[in-house]
Amino acid sequence: MTTRAARGVTLARRAAWRRARVSLALLGPTLLFAPPAAMALSMEAAPLAAQCAPLAGAMLPARLIALPTRGVHIDSATMIPATASGNQSGEFCRITGSIKAVETSTPDIHFDLNLPVRWNGRALQLGGGGYDGVVVSGLGVMPFSPVHAPLAEGYATFGDDSGHTGNSAFAEFGLVNEAVINFGYAHLKKTHDAVLALIERVYGRPPEKMYFAGGSTGGREGYTVIQRFADDYDGVIANSPALNFSGVRLLGVALGHAEYGVPGGYVPPALLERVYQRTLEMCDKLDGVADGIVSDVEGCRRHEQEIIDSLRCPADAATAPLANDDACLTEPQIATLLVLRDGLALPYPLAWNANRYTGYNVLEGTRLTGVLGLAHDPVRLPSPTFRANGYLFTQGDSYLRYFITQDATFNSINFDLLHPGHYQRQLFALSQTIGALDTNLARYIARGGKLITLQGLADEVISPNQTIAYHDALIARYGSDKVDSFMRLYMVPGYQHGNGVFIPSVDLLSALDNWVTHGVSPETLTATDIAAPTNGRTRPLCRYPMFPRYLGKGNVNHASSFTCVEP
Repeated sequence: MTTRAARGVTLARRAAWRRARVSLALLGPTLLFAPPAAMALSMEAAPLAAQCAPLAGAMLPARLIALPTRGVHIDSATMIPATASGNQSGEFCRITGSIKAVETSTPDIHFDLNLPVRWNGRALQLGGGGYDGVVVSGLGVMPFSPVHAPLAEGYATFGDDSGHTGNSAFAEFGLVNEAVINFGYAHLKKTHDAVLALIERVYGRPPEKMYFAGGSTGGREGYTVIQRFADDYDGVIANSPALNFSGVRLLGVALGHAEYGVPGGYVPPALLERVYQRTLEMCDKLDGVADGIVSDVEGCRRHEQEIIDSLRCPADAATAPLANDDACLTEPQIATLLVLRDGLALPYPLAWNANRYTGYNVLEGTRLTGVLGLAHDPVRLPSPTFRANGYLFTQGDSYLRYFITQDATFNSINFDLLHPGHYQRQLFALSQTIGALDTNLARYIARGGKLITLQGLADEVISPNQTIAYHDALIARYGSDKVDSFMRLYMVPGYQHGNGVFIPSVDLLSALDNWVTHGVSPETLTATDIAAPTNGRTRPLCRYPMFPRYLGKGNVNHASSFTCVEP
C-alpha cells in the first residue's frame, strides 16, 4: 500500500471513530453494540482508556449470545491505574456485567472482565469452585502457579458466578430450573460470548488464543467447554475435575448411610488418623524414601488387606463399645471405609451410560480428618455441615434435597440409591446437565485443542480414580497415541483437594500456551511444594501412570534426585 493510500485509510478510520463517539454520546447508557466487524473498524485506533469508562451502562443485545438470554448489562467499567493499591498487574480496564436470564425470577449471571493495556492477544476464562456462586475476579495468580497473575502477563481474564449467589452446601438454586442449567453448562457459553464481544469492541479484534482454566467445579467446567463448546477454546487446564457430578453426590449419600444409617458405622477422626498413619508405615518407603508421601499408590494397594487386618478389632470386641476412639476398627467401621474405597455401582445408567463412581485411595495415603474429609460428629445434624457430618455426605444430602427431590425437608438417609423410583428420571436429567463424562472429543481434537489435567492421588473430595477412569476411557476410544497428541494427565502423590503433605506449584499456563502456540508438548514437569512444613522441596511431576521414585542418592528435597517410573 502506498503512503498516500495508507494515510487515507487512517483518516477514514479516525473519522469512523469520531462518528462512533458521537453515536455513543447520543445513545448513552442504552447503547446497543454494533456487529464485531463494525466495532473493529470504529475502535481500532482508539486507546483503551478512551473506550473503557463509556461502556458503563451499555447493553449488549441478546443476539450476540448463542444461548438464550435477555441481553447483557454492563454494570461498571473503570480504568485501574498501575499505581492502585494492591495492583500488581499493570494498568487495565475492569468491567463488570450482568447477563440477563430468560425468566425474570432466575438470577442473572454476573461476570468480571479485565482488559490489560499491554494485551498479549490471549484471553483466559477462569472456572469457579464448589457451587460456584461467587464471581471469579480473574485478578489473582493461577492455582498451582508460582508466577505472576495471568493479567500481569498480558492475558485478558474473566470469570463469573455461574448464575446464582452463594457457595454453601445448601444449594437452594437447585429449585430453579434455568439456574441449574446455567450452573451446569450455560453460564460458560453465555459469559464467553459476552466477553468475546467486549474484547472485540475494545481491542478491535478477537483473541488469537482462548484458554480456560479451573479446578474442582472449575475442572468440570473445563471438560464441559471441551465437550459442548469445542470451537471456542484452544487450550484448557482442568484440574481435580468433578466430571461425574451426580456420581460423587450419590456416593456421598451412600457414605452417609454407612456412617449414620448403620449402628456403629461412624469412624471418629482419631481412628481415621490411625488408619492414615498405618498406611504411611506400610507404604511411604515403597518409592525408595520415607518422605511422608505415598507415591507408589499401586504398590500400596497390594497391602490393603494387611493394613485393614492390622487395625481390625478382635472378634470378641468387634461390636462392643470401645474404651478409646482410636483403639481399633469394628466391622461396621471397616464397612464405612470400604464404601469410600469401592465407590458406588448403580443398577441403572446415568447420562453417557455412567453407572458407577470410582472409589478413593482410602488406604493409600489419603488423610480423611480435615474439614473436607469424613464426619467429626457421631450424630447426623438436621442440616448437615462439612465439619460435623463430612464434606461428601453433606454435599450429597443437599443435592438430594434441592436438586433431586426438591424438598428441603427430605431425609437422605431414607433414600434408596439402588431403587430411586420416580426420582430416577430426575437423576438422569441432572447428570446430563451437570456432568462432563462425554468421551466424544472429536471436534476439539480436530481443531488442535490441548488439555492439561493435574490431580492429587490423595484427593478426598474428587476421586482421583474417577479422573483416571475417564482418561482410560479416552484411550479406549481413540488410542493412546491420539490421546497423547492432545492431553496430559499429571497425578500428584500426597496432594489432596487444595491441601496435603505435598501441594504442587507449577506453571501450567505457560506449559499450555507453549503447547498450543509452539507445539512443544509438556512432558515431565517440576513441581515445588508449597505445604507449610516442607515448603520449597521439589519433585518431578510425572505423566500418568508414572510416579517419582528416589534414585537412592542425592538430596531428597530436590527433584533431580528422583526419576519417573511405571508402577
